[in-house]
Amino acid sequence: MSDVRSIVAADMPRARRELAELVAFRSVHDERQFPREECVAAAEWVRAAFLDAGIDSVDLIETTDGSLAVVGRTPAPVGAPTVLLYSHYDVQPPGEHALWDSEPFELTERDGRWYGRGAADCKGNLIMHLLALRALGGNPGVGITVVAEGSEEVGTGGLEALVEQRPELFDANVIVIADTGNAAVGQPTVTTTLRGIANVVVRVDTLEGEVHSGMYGGPAPDALAALVQLLATLRHENGDTVVDGLESTQTWDGIDYPANRFRSDAGVLEGVGLAGSSSVADAVWARPALTILGIDCAPVVGSAAAISPTASARLNLRVPPGIDAQEAQDALVAHLESHVPWGARITIEREAIGSPFRARTDGPGYAALTDALSEAFGAPVATAGQGGSIPLCNALAEAFPTAEIVLMGVEEPQCRIHAPNESVDPSEIENLAVAEALFLRTLAASDR
Repeated sequence: MSDVRSIVAADMPRARRELAELVAFRSVHDERQFPREECVAAAEWVRAAFLDAGIDSVDLIETTDGSLAVVGRTPAPVGAPTVLLYSHYDVQPPGEHALWDSEPFELTERDGRWYGRGAADCKGNLIMHLLALRALGGNPGVGITVVAEGSEEVGTGGLEALVEQRPELFDANVIVIADTGNAAVGQPTVTTTLRGIANVVVRVDTLEGEVHSGMYGGPAPDALAALVQLLATLRHENGDTVVDGLESTQTWDGIDYPANRFRSDAGVLEGVGLAGSSSVADAVWARPALTILGIDCAPVVGSAAAISPTASARLNLRVPPGIDAQEAQDALVAHLESHVPWGARITIEREAIGSPFRARTDGPGYAALTDALSEAFGAPVATAGQGGSIPLCNALAEAFPTAEIVLMGVEEPQCRIHAPNESVDPSEIENLAVAEALFLRTLAASDR
């Protein structure tokens, strides 16, 4: 390992410069917020970087949602496997600049961490791939396919459609999805499960229009009160998610997620308790979770002394492996319809579902990767779940049922991905690059 380690370490100053260049692109795939040219320029930068790292040919392919997928390939030597290395170069919008301690699109170092939008999610993972490829001198000994997505954060499905349209571009024995992270800095962790998603928008109507709260308040059915009462049925008083007909007693058998660390990671205010009766690991990785994403009702400022005739809420239901996402959405709809109070009229709009995902952990690729991670970090490898969804995993699993799909990355909890002051620990980039290079070298030396 010493040669790989020394090469990657010597390459870290270049990696920092590259990450700074990449973070500077305002590559949000939404022309209402940033010009499309920002994403195009980022895609072109990624293409040039992979070519420079030794990938034989790299193309920019426009997908159905207008984003550019960067897809490159170095053919496998005879008898050698092919490994697909995935990341994405698009990022979440920065949000309120005032909430950042430095410019979001300018890589800034503070207390040993590198700050900037996309520094971790997912441009830091892309730089990790480049480091690993360069550490092997452009001769990994296996086939390499690189894929950098341009619209992952908006979930419009361009890359999933490309997998369906041109599966030959993605054919591989092992697929490394670099878009997750370790349980903590220095704790090598492989993500083995992803929760799916089954959202709905529920609307409650009770009156023909607003009426005076002084004249009619009391017996007049308040739509907002009805919605509040309805939403309350989705949580037990201890905070557990409750949806009739939906199993919610599953347990997590991988790494623990200590409550004190979760409180810090999530920014829970002092004195405020955690919701639910289970362990944190059970709650975020193994069980359904219902979140109220938003409510439409009269605003506080400017509100009148009137009873609301209508109110709506958007509900986010996260679905763990073992539960069908469509069945979960059906259960949520049935629950809402059966619990609406006072005979209020209820309208439910279903959003597109996303299925949960469970990775195989019994293949040679998984074994080689976990061995490489353990060697690079000098610690045993843990397994964790991911509360979020990566629809691409299911698309690839359906297209290539015999391929091993493994998930890892630089996005440990301190990164605060999607939030102001997103950052990455450069040691995570370095150690993961060493691990990925060792992993590729091991596969090249295997008899597969």
